[in-house]
Amino acid sequence: MDGYKVAELFSGAGLMGGGFKAAGFRSVFAAELDGKAVQTYNKNIEPVAEKWDVSEVKCDLKYDVLVAGPPCQGFSTLGRRDPKDVRNALSLKVFDWAEKHRPLVVVIENVPQFLNSDYCRELKERFEKSGYDSVSWLLNAADYGVAQNRKRSFTIFSLIGLPNKPQPCKERVTVKEAFSGLPKEANGENFHISPTPSELALARMKLIPENGDKRDLIKKAPDLCPPSWIKMGAQAVDVWGRMGLEKPANTIRCSFQSASKGRYLHPTENRVISLREGARIQGIPDDWSFVGDRTSIARQIGNGVPVPLAKAVALSITDLLKRRSSY
Repeated sequence: MDGYKVAELFSGAGLMGGGFKAAGFRSVFAAELDGKAVQTYNKNIEPVAEKWDVSEVKCDLKYDVLVAGPPCQGFSTLGRRDPKDVRNALSLKVFDWAEKHRPLVVVIENVPQFLNSDYCRELKERFEKSGYDSVSWLLNAADYGVAQNRKRSFTIFSLIGLPNKPQPCKERVTVKEAFSGLPKEANGENFHISPTPSELALARMKLIPENGDKRDLIKKAPDLCPPSWIKMGAQAVDVWGRMGLEKPANTIRCSFQSASKGRYLHPTENRVISLREGARIQGIPDDWSFVGDRTSIARQIGNGVPVPLAKAVALSITDLLKRRSSY
């Protein structure tokens, strides 16, 4: 392997870094404010992550590719989409790092709505003035070997030409395939951990069929439902929803161990999915170890880019770098 070097901003627990590592890159630095995520990164990628505020550009770094996943809450449709959200402006810090270190390629990952933001337009103007060409992709993780529908945007800035968009896989991975080999019981081994449901929660779970959700409870046992469910009716239908075995899961988020937050019930068992099952849906290898309590680990898993999707992007960047070196 050519040994291309990558640095990361907003690195999280290293899922994007894991994809680049799988594509042959070597991480030389990663900046992240979550201390537990930093420890997880250092255990599984390279011991180069630091608890670091990206507002301060680190000196004396040399790398070929800069990767950044700025906070998406201010852009996401799940949030308020507040244009004044102070977290939005953090995306502009990526340019400061690129201007300082002049990497050949910069990759910014975010929710699809980021592409329509003023911040994205501002970044493209700044990078263009600095000599970078750009291209943006909208990619669904389910098209790249991930058992999950998760759409993300990738904006690539390059000094050496533009990469080709990753080619989708021919077949999609199902939840059944992702969970293959794991005990149905969350036995606590290797982060196969799921919270024990309360008496009320268990009673609800027993009445929800595969692919079912709170609507089944409203029909079968309205006495088990809070008044707000009856009032809302068909809204938020993924709440208290079971995953389907024969298709990819919905997007896994930080709160995937709470049945009230989405379609996070195991397809057949009366529990929410375990940490390891969530990791499987994110394409995280089983030999990964996590640092933190259950809530922290779920956040580390749910916040990241699925590893196979990150690898697909990294391989496209590798091809670009190889084309450049062959001239």
